[in-house]
Amino acid sequence: MDKKRCSWAGKDPLYIEYHDTEWGVPLYDEVKLFEFLILETFQAGLSWITVLRKRENFRVAFDKFDYKKIAKYGEDKYNELLQNAGIIRNKLKIKATISNAIAFMEIQKEFGSFSDYIWSFTNGKPIVNKWKSENEVPPNTALSDIISKDLKKRGFKFVGSTVIYAHMQATGMVNDHTTDCFRYNECKI
Repeated sequence: MDKKRCSWAGKDPLYIEYHDTEWGVPLYDEVKLFEFLILETFQAGLSWITVLRKRENFRVAFDKFDYKKIAKYGEDKYNELLQNAGIIRNKLKIKATISNAIAFMEIQKEFGSFSDYIWSFTNGKPIVNKWKSENEVPPNTALSDIISKDLKKRGFKFVGSTVIYAHMQATGMVNDHTTDCFRYNECKI
């Protein structure tokens, strides 16, 4: 018998794998948090499956999301990325990735880690929602508004409230698996 999943996972094997193993799992690792933040910024205006299909290309192009290296990217690397057909070649999003890496490290200096900073908004624990259907899940919340505003104040780009809420969902800051999904209880802490 097939497992019951969130309806957005559909039938695409890549989506199913992502849903079943990553989405909604509380994440505290600095590099992975940066990766998700950058992937979410590139996803803005596009479908998540587009980003997932290019994820490995992004990892190669952006030095496995090593934010320390990315913060030092110069004009040559920027131009190289603009020519890379394996990623989403958006000038503003590529520039934002570089400036976001710098801002990410500034937060680390101030808070000890980006993880400590971002999880402080939920007191270090996931918010467990009880959505019965995908239609109930909001695109953003008052909390994602607050986080977005704070990140922008700190120099981040492409971090609107909807992007931040998607980041919160992906990194398990909120458990937005529907209650009938087999991952709902698995992702509860």
